[in-house]
Formats: sequence, C-alpha cells, structure tokens
Amino acid sequence: MPQPVLRTERLVMVPLSDGHLELEVQLDADAEVLKYLWKRPRSRAEVTASHGERMQLGREVDGLGYWVAFRRTDGKDTAGAEFIGLMMLPPDHPEDRPVTADAAALGYRIARKHWRQGFASEAAGELLRHAFETVGVPRVVADTMAVNTGSRAVLARVGMRYVRTHFVEFDDPLPGTDQGEVLYQITRKEWRSRH
Repeated sequence: MPQPVLRTERLVMVPLSDGHLELEVQLDADAEVLKYLWKRPRSRAEVTASHGERMQLGREVDGLGYWVAFRRTDGKDTAGAEFIGLMMLPPDHPEDRPVTADAAALGYRIARKHWRQGFASEAAGELLRHAFETVGVPRVVADTMAVNTGSRAVLARVGMRYVRTHFVEFDDPLPGTDQGEVLYQITRKEWRSRH
C-alpha cells in the first residue's frame, strides 16, 4: 500500500517527494522552528541529506512515511496552496533495532507563521487515524524535549499518554536538555476506545 493523500477539514497532506525539497529547506532555515532539535538553522546540504533519509525510510513500511501539509483549497491538487509544514509518521526505528511495522513515530514541523492555529493537532489526529485504521500498526510513539510544552500539549490533545522521561547525553546540548526527553505513546486499543 503506497502512502495515501490524507485530508482533514483544513489540510491536505501529500506524500513527501523530491519536488518538496525546497519547502524542507525553507522550513529548516528558521531557527525557531528547530529550537528543540538543533541550535541553528540547517544548511541546504544537511536538509538534502535528511530528505534522502526520509525518502528511504518512507519506503520501508507500506503506508508509513512523511507528508507535506498544505492548506486545503477547492482545487484537487496542491498547486498554489499554502505550505503548512512537514508531517511525520515513519516506522519507529531505534538504532539498535531493525525497521519493522511494530510501531510508528509521530512528528510534525510547522512553519512558524502557522503556529498556535491547531494545525499540528489536526494533522497528528489524522496521522493517528491512518496509522491505526489504514496501516494497522499496534502503537504510535512520539518523543520531544521535556521543556517543549507546545509539542507536549499537542501529544496530549490527540490522546497520547506520557510514558517516561529519559536522559540522553549530547556533545553540544540544547538549553533544557538537562530536564530530559519525554516519551509519549498510544496503542491501537487506546485509540479505538477514544473513537
């Protein structure tokens, strides 16, 4: 099953393609968007490398991968539609385990001018529906810095529950790293009980 186009009330999310690279470069050029990921904007070369990794990972498990979100218009395609952000639902792939369909990892990166408008929650809700109803994964996980209160609120809003705080050592830690990383998850059974 290839990744489908996903739609919500305000968004259309199309599978990431090479034609979206410039949007990724634009998104990662904003240091505020990357505040909880990197200390600086990312270079074109870095974004290009990440894009290649995303495209590869998006082929590992049918139906999972990355989407580019646009504001919905009356048209059937996204030509001229406003770019909202990058939405992520790849297979969860800890470094010490092979890629499987046992879990998906939820993520999102919204262009700053669209913050605090509910787009992350709207997209995340649809990605969870897709993960459980269409793909059939048993659970979805997400992690973020403990200090990232905005992202934590989105995860809670879509029904994910806090699991634990863990600490990762970095050579050049971001401010707030000392408070740890938080893991959230939701199982298919938990999601179905809410819907």
